[in-house]
Amino acid sequence: MSQTVLSPRHILTALIVVCLWGVNFVVIKIGLKGIPPFLMGALRFMLVAFPAILFLPRPKVPLKLLIAYALTISLGQFAFLFSAMAVGMPAGLASLVLQAQAFFTVGLSALVFGDKLRAGNLIGMLVASAGLLLLGSNSIAATGSQVTVAGFILTICGAFSWASGNVINKKIGPTAVLSLVSWSALIPIIPFLLLSWLFEGGEMMVYSLQHMSLSSALTIVYLAGAATLIGYTLWGRLLSSLPTHMVAPLTLMVPVIGLSAAWILLGEALNTLQIVGALIVMTGLLINVFGTRAFDWIRQKFA
Repeated sequence: MSQTVLSPRHILTALIVVCLWGVNFVVIKIGLKGIPPFLMGALRFMLVAFPAILFLPRPKVPLKLLIAYALTISLGQFAFLFSAMAVGMPAGLASLVLQAQAFFTVGLSALVFGDKLRAGNLIGMLVASAGLLLLGSNSIAATGSQVTVAGFILTICGAFSWASGNVINKKIGPTAVLSLVSWSALIPIIPFLLLSWLFEGGEMMVYSLQHMSLSSALTIVYLAGAATLIGYTLWGRLLSSLPTHMVAPLTLMVPVIGLSAAWILLGEALNTLQIVGALIVMTGLLINVFGTRAFDWIRQKFA
């Protein structure tokens, strides 16, 4: 039975998850120095799947939904995100821009399930879109090249893939989170290896594996173990013990941690326009999460 109060244990669990997921972007950036993006994706999901599937039962999910979930939330999201960061997308901004998935999820849910879009959702989308446009235009002005622009666009594509996976997850319904994550990790391994062979080359694949540094190896362990297996397991426990509307807003802390970690560990300082854009996007996310309830409260208060 779901509780309705955040206990200290819930708060600690949530903090662990958002820290794992926020620092995740810095870890990816470090790992990409020694491993090309598609090979990194393949290695990550190999370690997610094995040996976990030897101890976990296969989730009771139709195969077509399991494949669709894996191709969107695993292959699509991380192929785009890793590629974006490989071509210049800063870790901190990636953690923020990827949160556009919240708006894509709302829009896709309206199209697929007929979910009603409320005023808070629409206003939040408009505000966040303005912030994303500012960040995107600043990427062009700051670099004078297509590198960071490509990274920005690829990150948006990753956000859309994540949102598509969220919609498929909703179709799947309640299931064992760890089993779903572990078994679905089998599916993107071969596509990632094919993408690596096609775009990164067999020689690069062999060289990266033969000359893998300790930091690169620890990157794969972190992405698979900490960010995926531990992160999703703890997140699933939160969702099972608390109402969704109390848990979902906690993800707003991920870009805060991501931006802070990138600044502290990578020296990624934002310029003035990027700070303004980031604040506008965060404002849009807050309106999307809390706006409808705030508007309802105001309407009842002054009706």
